[in-house]
Amino acid sequence: MISLDAATVLLQWATGGMLFCWFTTRRRIASLGYGWLLRGVYFCFAAGSFAAGLAFGTVAVREAASVGVMITCLFALTVSVRRKGAGVSGALAEHDRRSERVAAMTGIERTVESPSADSDGADPMGPEFPPILDLVPALIGAIGLFAAALDAGGNTGVAIARTLVGAAFIGALSDGMLLGHWYLTQPGLPRVLLNEMVDALAWLWPAEVIVMLLPTGMIAVLNGTVDDGWGGMLGWMWVMCALTTIILIFVTKAALRERYYSAVMAATGLLYLAILTGFGMDIVPRAILASP
Repeated sequence: MISLDAATVLLQWATGGMLFCWFTTRRRIASLGYGWLLRGVYFCFAAGSFAAGLAFGTVAVREAASVGVMITCLFALTVSVRRKGAGVSGALAEHDRRSERVAAMTGIERTVESPSADSDGADPMGPEFPPILDLVPALIGAIGLFAAALDAGGNTGVAIARTLVGAAFIGALSDGMLLGHWYLTQPGLPRVLLNEMVDALAWLWPAEVIVMLLPTGMIAVLNGTVDDGWGGMLGWMWVMCALTTIILIFVTKAALRERYYSAVMAATGLLYLAILTGFGMDIVPRAILASP
């Protein structure tokens, strides 16, 4: 069995969130503020994980990893702020492409001024933020989650799989919802970013279901071998959460095929609901299986 505690859940959230922060920032299309938002949010989650670990049961490697996630999130945020003058290359290229398209359609030329290089060929705006820095907190957090799974006891392989897959799943859900909101502040943001996030969720959903079915898992709860304390109701609640989550994911994909801008907002609302059901997929079985 695995053990459910606040420190591990918060570190999962921070680790998965930063993994999918990198998943988006690697494209260099979303504006810098999106990365600032996510690094700040997951810095706080890592801090909460560290505090919960000290208060409710310390796993030394996990708590050290939480501190590492905090430091690397803060470092990435600092680098991004210091290099904000360089902008985001993908967003600038997309702006130029759209300007050229409008000029071709209307015949109205729009001059796009680019900063000139120095005499030695260097960019006067300085280097751009390297998205790889967003991957570092995720890697450090994964080490802490690995240690937390080992500390939980029971079937080590199953515990590790549930912890790491759950981190990726809840991270993708959270970042998908936040990314959908970011279209309000960056209306010209291409939908490819949100489509990629939803596609990632569609791939992670079966992995999340499978790791929760591995023995001893939710099958034992559904057939009564493991008592959930509610006459099997929580087991069926998990089934409904799983089914509702995948339905919401596919409805979100369908909404994003619509051309209207309101489709992005509809997709964001659907992802709001998917967070509730998706967290039920992860938290409910972990709580049941952690019961004595």
